[in-house]
Amino acid sequence: MTASQPLITAKPLISVFLPALVGGGAERAMLYLAIGLAERGWRVDLVLAEAKGAYLDHVPPEVRLIDLQAKFPVILSKTIALRRYLQKEQPAILFSALDILSSAFWAREGASVPTRIVMCVQTYLSEQFRSHQGQTIGKLRSRMVRWFYPKSDAIVAASWGTAKDVAELTKLPLERIHVIYNPVITQDVFQKSEEPLEHPWFNPGEPPVILGIGRLVSQKDFPTLITAFAKVRENRPARLMILGEGEKRASLEELIQKLGLERDVALPGFAENPYAYLSRAALFVLSSRFEGFGNVVAEALACGAPVVSTDCPSGPAEILECGKYGRLIPVAAPSVMTSAILEMLDTPVDRATLKRRSLEFERDRIVDQYVALVESLL
Repeated sequence: MTASQPLITAKPLISVFLPALVGGGAERAMLYLAIGLAERGWRVDLVLAEAKGAYLDHVPPEVRLIDLQAKFPVILSKTIALRRYLQKEQPAILFSALDILSSAFWAREGASVPTRIVMCVQTYLSEQFRSHQGQTIGKLRSRMVRWFYPKSDAIVAASWGTAKDVAELTKLPLERIHVIYNPVITQDVFQKSEEPLEHPWFNPGEPPVILGIGRLVSQKDFPTLITAFAKVRENRPARLMILGEGEKRASLEELIQKLGLERDVALPGFAENPYAYLSRAALFVLSSRFEGFGNVVAEALACGAPVVSTDCPSGPAEILECGKYGRLIPVAAPSVMTSAILEMLDTPVDRATLKRRSLEFERDRIVDQYVALVESLL
C-alpha cells in the first residue's frame, strides 16, 4: 500500500439478539433491521437463543446466523450462551429485542466486554405485565425493566406511546428514549401483494372478506372481532378470515361454533404471504388490546386495505395518524366494532393514498434512523 492510498477500515460488528424467529411482528422487524444494516456494509450477526421459527428461511447469506442453542432453564441458559458469544465476538453494538429479563445486560456484565447494549422495546410493557398481574413472573419482569433498562446504552421504542410507557416504568426522562418505528414496508410487500391467491372466497362475485391477522393469543382479542362479525353477518353477507396460529385456537373455534359461524369464518393458520390476502380483502381489522407498534396495520396500508383498528396502546393511532388513514375504535367494544365495519364496507377508500402513507414505515427510511443511532454510539 502506498502513502497515497486510503486506509480502508472494516465496519465493526453489529449483533441483533432475539429469542427465536417465530412469526411475530417484532421478530420480522428486527430481521429487517439486520438485513438493512448488512446491505449498508456492516458485519451483522443475528443471534438467536434458539434457531427456530417461521422466518429462518428469510435470513440472507450476508447476515450470519448464530444459534445459542439455549435449553432449559431458558433464561439462565441463554444468558450464559450469550455471554460466551460476547466474549468471543465482541460486537460493537448489540440490539436486543423481546428481552424483558435483561439477558443482554447480564451477559455483557459477565463477559466484561465494551459492547454497547441497545434495548429495543417492541410491545406496550405495562399492559403485558398487567396480564400477568398477581404472578411472580409478572412482578419480576416489571422490576427487571425498572432496574436494568436504564443501565443500557440506549433504548429504542417502536412508537411514541411505547416510549412514554417505558419512561414511566423506568423513571427515565422521555428524551432518553429513541422512537424509531418498525422497518416493515419493503418492495417485497408490494410485489407479494400482487401474487395470485387461490382461495374461493376471493373469487369475483363472492361476499366481502374481512381480514384479521396475528397470533391466536389473548393480546389480539379475536373473540371481540368474531363477536362483532356475528352482528355484521346479521346485517349483510360477509366472511371473516383470521390468519395466524396460537394457543387460543381451540377456544376461538368453540366461539365460532357457538355463534353458528362455521360457514363464514375461517382460521387457516399462518400464511407465508399475508399480503396477497390483504390486497384482496374488503377490510382489515385489528382487534388488539395492546401493541408496541402494530406492524400489520402499516402492512395493510401498503396493500391498500381499508383499516378498522382499536385505539389500543400503542402504535395504531400513530400509524393511522389519529384516524386520518383508518377508523379507530375503543378496545373490547364489539358493538362499536360492528358499526365501524359496516360503515367502512360501504365507504369508498382511496387505496393509493393508503399506500403512500405506508411509505413512512419503509425499511430503508427506518434503517437510516438506526444507522444514525449506531454512529452516535461508536
